[in-house]
Amino acid sequence: MKSVFSILLAIVAVISCHAQAEVIDKVVATVGGELVLLSEVEEQYALMEAQQGVVPEDLRCNIMDQLMANKLLLNQSKLDSIEVSEEEVEAQLDARIERILSFMNNDVTQFEAYYGQTVNEVKEQFREDLKGQILIDRMRSQVMASVTVTPSEVKKFFNSIPQDSLPYFNSEVEIGEIVYKPKVNTEERQNAISQLEDIRQQLMDGGDFAKLAAKYSDDGSARGGGDLGWAKRGRYVPEFEAAAFKLEKDEISPVVESEFGFHIIQMLERRGNSIHVRHILIKPEITDDDLALARSHLDSVRHLLQTDSMSFSQAVKLYSDDNVQSYNNDGRMVNPATGNTFFEIGDLEPDIYFTIDTMKVGGVSAPFEYRDPTGDIYYRIVVLQSRTAPHRANLKQDYSKIQKAAIESKKNDFISDWINDKVDATYIAFDPMYNDCPVLSKWRKQDIRP
Repeated sequence: MKSVFSILLAIVAVISCHAQAEVIDKVVATVGGELVLLSEVEEQYALMEAQQGVVPEDLRCNIMDQLMANKLLLNQSKLDSIEVSEEEVEAQLDARIERILSFMNNDVTQFEAYYGQTVNEVKEQFREDLKGQILIDRMRSQVMASVTVTPSEVKKFFNSIPQDSLPYFNSEVEIGEIVYKPKVNTEERQNAISQLEDIRQQLMDGGDFAKLAAKYSDDGSARGGGDLGWAKRGRYVPEFEAAAFKLEKDEISPVVESEFGFHIIQMLERRGNSIHVRHILIKPEITDDDLALARSHLDSVRHLLQTDSMSFSQAVKLYSDDNVQSYNNDGRMVNPATGNTFFEIGDLEPDIYFTIDTMKVGGVSAPFEYRDPTGDIYYRIVVLQSRTAPHRANLKQDYSKIQKAAIESKKNDFISDWINDKVDATYIAFDPMYNDCPVLSKWRKQDIRP
């Protein structure tokens, strides 16, 4: 599912394309101390209409129902004193902006032309919305933390589905991987260190940190002069964090090495256990010889697996990069769309799909190159661990999927019951324009009316 923040950003584009004359905003519902605005309903309606083309007649009613449910969760989160730190909001804002910019090749000009606002203006516009959404998600998680299902409940849920309504699952595969990051050769490593030492000397001589970061830094923070914002302990990788927390205000660190490359860091401010720093990152260049050595290294690992000289699990622990998700899952890749280890063919990255297409179960691929989200080059070998034939859902093959569906069904019932309980203890009022919405009947349990 798209994050609410992404949806809200998409709304900016939808509104610009579907602008009407003037729409006067107004409050259309009150849930405790929270308000639902007409613009919220209409923006979501416009977005779904743009995405789907033809929408159900009762869509506005369903949107209103969902918005009121979210406002009830938000209201309760405040009553329960659930907190969200400004640092957490800032970090999530930065992460979402970085993701959007990555789709635009980090072109800030394109971003500002598309949204009609600067990056900072977009962040400010959605700061409160994001904070509210974090509170809603946290409250929802707290409400449903105790929801679990027993094996007998899973079986009962499965048996409640008519046979002719059971889903038909496509062929699925499980894939293991061993990932290796090419090592930088000594010469390029020293070049990066020397470049940073030269930049540091320029700073010592009165150079402008922000300008030098914008010119030289090899990460997204260069756009903001290397500014990384506020962060608590645990946000940064250990080497960077250890160096940063040693600094005094305005002090600039020596060259620091981390898994991302080499940094110099400047302390801007400190508040208790939180720091505000900026940095300049130089990533050493990976040469063709470095890449060839990485491929050769993984080819040797492949030979060990093919000759049964080592188990796949042992090879993962000895040779795979411990920063990739699969390392802590015994090498098994996890499908981000489902959270389990099964992939339909259409869910696979193209390079993996073509690699395993003709492989037999247990086969080990040759090493091949790929890039992580930051653009760094890695090599991997993959093992086809299982392949299922297309089949109709059954408990033996699909227990984890059926269990997940059973939990979601139970959660939906649980949150509905929770809403019904809270409605009786919460001031609820909504505009008469929604009186003909049957789905909103549960919100009419009070005598108070607008």
